[in-house]
Amino acid sequence: MLQKNKLYLKTFGCAQNESDSERVKTYYQDKGYKLVDDWKKADLVVINSCVIRESAENRVYGLIDEIRKAENSKSKKKKIILTGCLVPISKKTIKGVDEMMPIKKISFKVEALRDKNRAALITISSGCNNYCSYCIVPYSRGKEISRKMDDILKEVDEVIKKGFKEVVLIGQNVNSYGADFGEKSIVSMGKKRFLSVFPRLLEKVAKKDLKKVSFISSNPWDFSDELINVIAKYPNIDRLLHLPFQSGDDEILKRMNRGYNKKEYLDLVKRIRKEIPEVRFSTDIIIGFPGEDEKAFQNTVDVCKKVGFEIAYLNKYSPRRGTVSAKLYQDDIPMGEKKRRWNILNNLVNQKKK
Repeated sequence: MLQKNKLYLKTFGCAQNESDSERVKTYYQDKGYKLVDDWKKADLVVINSCVIRESAENRVYGLIDEIRKAENSKSKKKKIILTGCLVPISKKTIKGVDEMMPIKKISFKVEALRDKNRAALITISSGCNNYCSYCIVPYSRGKEISRKMDDILKEVDEVIKKGFKEVVLIGQNVNSYGADFGEKSIVSMGKKRFLSVFPRLLEKVAKKDLKKVSFISSNPWDFSDELINVIAKYPNIDRLLHLPFQSGDDEILKRMNRGYNKKEYLDLVKRIRKEIPEVRFSTDIIIGFPGEDEKAFQNTVDVCKKVGFEIAYLNKYSPRRGTVSAKLYQDDIPMGEKKRRWNILNNLVNQKKK
């Protein structure tokens, strides 16, 4: 019996990368590879990369270097394939990598190899059209492309048949799912937006035999009343909503190109709470964005106090090459000050449960 070639897959980054990797596993298993949990045992190493922060990109380079340095004349040279978000923004092949594979090569027709002990991750869209000034995703993932609703619902049915009781619908901004289907435009929070069909999709999924339906990520500027009503209507839709606000200061939000202000964000939270009294919120916050003085930081603290987040994912700002904020603004907040502010918010939000 022929021995199968061995594959080690390393995934960096967000839930969408994890979802992509589940299809990558099947793709290579169909080619005769056996999955192993240590790159030292592998013939082929596939790295699904993340570039949201420069530190994430550097971890990819670090792993490639570690593998290549460990090779010697006695050991067979491993093939390294790079996929994920680093591939589209790399102008040439990265040193030590044998092949750069766009993740789009792995079709959604490839069935995902899922972990039975967790919720089924289901990608509904990829890419982003929002261009927040600090974010590299629109350049690495490209314009937002929505999957056909029928294909998504078919995939949901398939995971239910396999025994999954929880699903997570995933996109860079799920609220704008279907904007590329040509629905008529509306004005939301002062910006022209397309009328999302996400509430319709979410309702169809919630009607199925599922214990819990979650979705990430969601943004404030197109979190519609229709979406609020759908969540309120179906108790199996997760009551923990992830709603990033990034900063509580209007001037900083403008610099970030976030498309809303502090009052609009708090008004949205109030509307959601009115219709869904048991709702809880998690959020993302960027600390020390260029120009964030003490007054601006205190506006962020104020939002945290008023909302009472369940958890906050806190990120100290660092310039990301290729983004607007890195080109336009000087990183003028010292790291010591960013750490001080991080501790204040962490103690306020994340330590309160303890």
